[in-house]
Amino acid sequence: MKSYQFLLFFSIVFIVYAAVNSYIFIRAHQAIPAGHAFRLWFKWGFWILALSYLAGRFLEKVWLSGFSDVVTWTGALWLGIMLYGFLAVLLIDVLRGADGLAGFLPGWVYAPEFRFKLFGWVSAVLIMIVAAGHINTRFPAIKTLEIEIGKPAGRFSELKIAMASDVHMGTLVGPARTGRLVQTINGMNPDIILFAGDIVDEDLAPVIRGNLGDALAQLNAPLGVYGVTGNHEYIGGAGKAVAYLEEHGVKILRDSVVDVEGAFYVAGREDRDKGRFSGKSRKEVADLLANTDKNRPVILLDHQPWDLPLAARAGADLQLSGHTHHGQLWPLNYITRAIYEVSRGYKKIDNTHFYVSTGYGSWGPPVRTGHRPEVVLIKVKFKKATTE
Repeated sequence: MKSYQFLLFFSIVFIVYAAVNSYIFIRAHQAIPAGHAFRLWFKWGFWILALSYLAGRFLEKVWLSGFSDVVTWTGALWLGIMLYGFLAVLLIDVLRGADGLAGFLPGWVYAPEFRFKLFGWVSAVLIMIVAAGHINTRFPAIKTLEIEIGKPAGRFSELKIAMASDVHMGTLVGPARTGRLVQTINGMNPDIILFAGDIVDEDLAPVIRGNLGDALAQLNAPLGVYGVTGNHEYIGGAGKAVAYLEEHGVKILRDSVVDVEGAFYVAGREDRDKGRFSGKSRKEVADLLANTDKNRPVILLDHQPWDLPLAARAGADLQLSGHTHHGQLWPLNYITRAIYEVSRGYKKIDNTHFYVSTGYGSWGPPVRTGHRPEVVLIKVKFKKATTE
């Protein structure tokens, strides 16, 4: 990414982040009675929490340690509280504005004592929501998808695919959760394992420190383990991330196609954000699949589920994607539904099957509300080969 583009992007994000936190702080601070001893504690505590995520990300780059882990975890959980705190304060202000027009609220709701109690109740609810959402991230669902592809695949009449996306290995998805992912996938007894991008979460240093690649090296599938780059591999440096993953048994397909035993193809696209970070364009999907035998099944990995009909027209039989997290935090799923043709789950376009995973890990807050993380088992039935 060009330096001025990065600076502009970071500036916008920082301004929005500062504005949202300032709005929450001002309204919450007003709810604490003047002269109350808690006001000073709240002021310092709020801004320490608000700045902890930025501080944690900075510390990971200059001083990766147990202390940086604590700061990063604190800041990441704060992001969840910040979102729901913003929505709560906004709802209260909307009700107050409506009351100013219609006068339907009783006068005691404006009393300082009630406002302070409301502050406490809202804070408790926010903590419970984030705590429940964090617990939810620890228990991924195993989704099963059964499809039929009307093409023969050599000796295979069926294929079991274990698919995961958006693992985001790093500080927040460390050895324990990576190990459980590997255990879950191996327990499916898959024929082939496919990762649809964002295997690592930006910085590679926490991945190396936690020896997370050692867990990936335990993945077992007779037809191999393949993956593609996601935007987070590019944020942290795609070259180093790819080298690390391949050293630990995950073959990354970078605008390339592999012929699996002369039976079917697995094709992998570079992430859509490649151009933004490297200045080089990725291949068009039609060019990527141009030399494949369309009489044999083609499985395509593309991290971001954009322009799905293009893959159908190019001859892909199954496309696997992730990226959306289905919003990760309710009600952000309504935004991803508006942006993407498929925010999560299955869709068929012409003869092409599409599946968009909600992902295994999380980005930002280690919290999911409204849906669970997942690992996907895809059972594919092929057309029987005809004998002449």
